[in-house]
Amino acid sequence: MTYQEKKSIVSLISAILIFVSYCLYMYPRFPGGGLESIEAFRYWGSFVLFLTLFSIVAHIIITIIFNIVFRLTTKEKEPTFADELDRLIELKAHRNSFFVFLIGFLIAMGSLVILQPSHMMFIILITSGFFSDVIGSVTKLYHYRRGV
Repeated sequence: MTYQEKKSIVSLISAILIFVSYCLYMYPRFPGGGLESIEAFRYWGSFVLFLTLFSIVAHIIITIIFNIVFRLTTKEKEPTFADELDRLIELKAHRNSFFVFLIGFLIAMGSLVILQPSHMMFIILITSGFFSDVIGSVTKLYHYRRGV
């Protein structure tokens, strides 16, 4: 397996573990009051904000650990350049990821139009963000394995 394939697998697994662990941590903290209360909106706002921060920090730490382990196990450095194939795969992964998030965003806004509770919009936005991250990693892995 190449460095890029291993990095895509680590990114996929870490995205899943970060999201699941954060959701399990935050789920018991959901306010018991009405679903449209100020506490519920504060909960969802902090959920999204801290998930973003937690995810960024965790991805950085996992990437550093992955590079250290890769260097120790293979005795070679990670690639310092990206050729046209790497850039093309990165662009395709970003395109697919943005497409998934855009569809999720439109569905979330549509849930408000059809008079669903506001917490449904937050749940759809959060899950579409998660799935966009997963789809980006899967796209990279697929194209590094199968070609463009």
